[in-house]
Amino acid sequence: MEKNTTREERSVAGLFSELTREMSSLVRHEVALAKAEISEKAHEATTGVTSLAVGGMVTFASILVLLASAVFALAQVVQMWLSALIVGVVVMIVGVIMLQIGRSHLKAKNLVPRRTVETVRKDKSFAREHIRST
Repeated sequence: MEKNTTREERSVAGLFSELTREMSSLVRHEVALAKAEISEKAHEATTGVTSLAVGGMVTFASILVLLASAVFALAQVVQMWLSALIVGVVVMIVGVIMLQIGRSHLKAKNLVPRRTVETVRKDKSFAREHIRST
């Protein structure tokens, strides 16, 4: 009778040892995935910040052109100011579009490591099922 108890204890101990090793391996893989995904999200954030910066500079340039058009309008009152006004409006539209693109890249939902979150959920569910079945 004692041999069966010892054998059962060893197998349970072995199972826990294996479970510990597997969980450790799983955690390492999850951390590696999280690092890769965070690196990818950081690149997206950099792209967003770059678009915002470029959009800001373009918008600033459009303001300068619009100011120049006001100067031309006061100085000549005819065609030169109108052409500068048209150019200024076009440049401003481009700047606003770039700002919107940059802003969309920086939304919080775009920066969440979705694959890591999903695999952690699956792992949690798997662990619960595995624990229930033993």
